[in-house]
Amino acid sequence: MRLSDTITEYICRLLDRESGTAEFCRNELAETLGCVPSQISYVITSRFSPEHGYFVESRRGGGGYIRITRVSSGTENALMEIIHSIGASLSAGTAALLLHNMTRRSLLSGEQEKLIRAATADQSYAAIPQEYRDQARAAAMKNMLIVLIQEQRRNFE
Repeated sequence: MRLSDTITEYICRLLDRESGTAEFCRNELAETLGCVPSQISYVITSRFSPEHGYFVESRRGGGGYIRITRVSSGTENALMEIIHSIGASLSAGTAALLLHNMTRRSLLSGEQEKLIRAATADQSYAAIPQEYRDQARAAAMKNMLIVLIQEQRRNFE
């Protein structure tokens, strides 16, 4: 397991244990995990952003801390935020990351993730010229998420 994955898992366990909010000192966490503080900063910036469903606060200085809060909005709102964040194009790697994060946040079931992952994989776009694949993938991903929202609405009616 890579160090950044270890840091992510550690922070996720803190979030789970503390009901969605984790507060810690960056230097102390780095010492606990045997890494440099900049590695903690990198993981927080790259994996705990609003796009990933987190709000991050920090205070510098001797009594400084980092507080990460898991945003708990409704599934429909969260899916709509993701749809809006996708933009006009989407790489296979970014699609896989979004799917993983949506499943981790319980926005998708494991089965839904597998189906959408297959539909957004590079192999699904082999017949499309390379310069248009990411655009087609973005459109497909958005449409699949919209269908999920529509299904959820029907289930609540």
